[in-house]
Amino acid sequence: MPKRLPGLSRALGAGSIASIAYGEIGSSIYFALGVVALYALNLTAWVLLVVGVLFLLVALSYAEGTAALPETGGAATFVRRAFNDPAGFLTGWALFLDYLIVIALAALFSAHYLGNAIGWHAIRKNPWDIVAGVCLIAGIAVARLFRRAAMYRVFIVVAGLALVSHVLILVLGFAYLVSTHGIGHGAHLGVAPGWSSIAYALPVAMLAYTGLETVANFAAEAREPGRSLPRSLFIGIGATVAVSVAIGVVGLSAFPGHASPDGPGGYASDLGEGWLRAPLLGIVAALHGHVSGGAVHALRIVIGITGTLILGAAVSTSISGAGRLAYSLAQHGMLPHRFGKLSRRSLIPPASIASAAAISSVLLVLAAAFAREVRFLASLYSFGVLLTFTAAQLAVIRLRFREPGLDRPFRVPVNVRIRGCSVPVAALVGAPLTFAIWIAAMSTHPAARIAGPIWMLAGAAVYVGVRRSRGERLTEQVQAPVPDLHPEPEGDYERILVPLKLGPIGDEVLATAIKLAEEQNARVDVLHVIRVPLELPLDAEMLEAEERAEASIAEAKLLAAEHDVEVEGAIVRARALGDAIVKQAGDTGADLIVMGSASRWRRQSRFFSPTVDYVLRRAPCEVMVVAYPQGVLEEDESATLPLG
Repeated sequence: MPKRLPGLSRALGAGSIASIAYGEIGSSIYFALGVVALYALNLTAWVLLVVGVLFLLVALSYAEGTAALPETGGAATFVRRAFNDPAGFLTGWALFLDYLIVIALAALFSAHYLGNAIGWHAIRKNPWDIVAGVCLIAGIAVARLFRRAAMYRVFIVVAGLALVSHVLILVLGFAYLVSTHGIGHGAHLGVAPGWSSIAYALPVAMLAYTGLETVANFAAEAREPGRSLPRSLFIGIGATVAVSVAIGVVGLSAFPGHASPDGPGGYASDLGEGWLRAPLLGIVAALHGHVSGGAVHALRIVIGITGTLILGAAVSTSISGAGRLAYSLAQHGMLPHRFGKLSRRSLIPPASIASAAAISSVLLVLAAAFAREVRFLASLYSFGVLLTFTAAQLAVIRLRFREPGLDRPFRVPVNVRIRGCSVPVAALVGAPLTFAIWIAAMSTHPAARIAGPIWMLAGAAVYVGVRRSRGERLTEQVQAPVPDLHPEPEGDYERILVPLKLGPIGDEVLATAIKLAEEQNARVDVLHVIRVPLELPLDAEMLEAEERAEASIAEAKLLAAEHDVEVEGAIVRARALGDAIVKQAGDTGADLIVMGSASRWRRQSRFFSPTVDYVLRRAPCEVMVVAYPQGVLEEDESATLPLG
């Protein structure tokens, strides 16, 4: 059977999605712990716990939304469906910002984990850590452009590496660093940390739980979205919250807060200063004096290398998440068409891969130019994620009113009735809380207050430009195009073979194939068969037939070029048309043959011509027959290639 282009197929089970959730969200602790500890000090574990519980509330709304609307797009899809296209786009645009920041931070921190692991000190210093981060982003983007990653296997490996690393740190940390007396010791709420530091730390702590949107974007690939998504989300997220809080306890036991003139409010923790860019390695370093030097050295290499791999995977999965989001928005007329065309090689729109890599690299360089790039990017992340979480929960509430009959395989438990409609308490509580923390971010984070609105205004300009270029109203709800032909669930068509036929039906067959190829980014092979009579040798001179064949192929290429579809033409000589078509399909590796059926055969009590019947029986791939009722298209009786 010819090779198919893998599509967004429903291949993910509950175990795979739980691995995605833990691996994706759990990777955040590698770069979030230090910046949270910088402001929360000895209350870091409590801040992570509070934000983690809020994150679980938000996840309930995501579980209902993704189960009811198992499409790519995440919160942008919920909001578009609940409100309108502009609101959905702005939600998606805020999500893009979060994906880009995660890419930038993961790439930056990977340089520090790698440098600590192998003793490469130069790569840990500015500007070489920035250079290394940009190179990592570019390398992963190039790899994703030319080769589709084995994403499901990667997720399981990443989750396994993260789990092993976390268990090692927790076992050794609780054995040697944590004491009941030390938990929270030295914390004086309002002083160390101060109220302004707490207000700063709460939004930043959202960085510890990135990846919910990436998991939600796999709704279109879950085998049983109504069952596997909610269960897997809660398993993965619950485990991540528990591990993050426990690592926070270990980290601040190892590096308790102390007075420091350089710290926020006059207090600081070495975990948030000296180990800001590699906090888990800081915990490893704190084991000196408790375990042998050789064990610490080995553990430093293990955590450093696994951290590098996990953060590299986070870059790749964030590029995938941004690509799926871009695909969803483009399919609904909110981004240019090129962002809605899947690549045969990577399954992600190439435009989105290149854009995500370029913009995240620029963000990283700009943040470094302004200094304190980690704080800047973390603050900007909180702006986007809190807006998104608030919008997603409001959308789930509104959908309860707007579409009460929508099939919801999973419904958020514990509801109250408002105006005769059952409304989830989790969303009623979670939405105001995430919005309140967003207000705190806007009041305490200059990056969120200045750069965030600039980003949203740029997005609004993109949206208006795209809608005007398409001739569509700004508030119009554009539906994603639905192909006339739905291929097998596991894939789309990569190569389409069209035997050329003269006359109106032949024109319609070719147009149908080009339309299908345009929708699926496929290639068209056109075939003109010169039928040689038995009384002539196969290589007999047939100038008129050859000229006609060349003209038909040239005309097909001209038509395809108008739709930006690649066409290859072939002229073959044969005694029997059907045998030539079947042989050509096998030689070119065609996934689909598109043929026409003339009504004159049905007048003879036959549904298909002998040629079509032969191809249907012998073809090595699928066959699509375009048939029209008598009188709809009158065939050209002078056609010299009666394939139908």
